[in-house]
Amino acid sequence: MNVWPLQDAKNRFSAVVDAALAGAPQRVTRRGKPAVVVVSVEEYERLRHLERAQAPSLAELLLAIPQDDGEFERLPLEPRSIDL
Repeated sequence: MNVWPLQDAKNRFSAVVDAALAGAPQRVTRRGKPAVVVVSVEEYERLRHLERAQAPSLAELLLAIPQDDGEFERLPLEPRSIDL
C-alpha cells in the first residue's frame, strides 16, 4: 500500500485515484499519522457487502435477548405532568 502525505496526495490526486483504481489502496497521512485510505468503488462495495453478510439479522438479535424472566430494579420516578 502506498503512503502519501496529505499535501502530496492533493498535488497528485490523479495518481492516487489511478493507483486505487488499479487495485492498490492508497493511504493518506496527515501530520505523519494515518488519516484515510483511498480505494476503488468496487473494493468499497465488496467490503460493505462483506460487513453486511457478517452482521446478525434482527431475528438473531432478538433471539439473543436473555429470557430468564429475572426481576430488575425499577427506578422510583415521578410521572410527568402534561400541560394542555
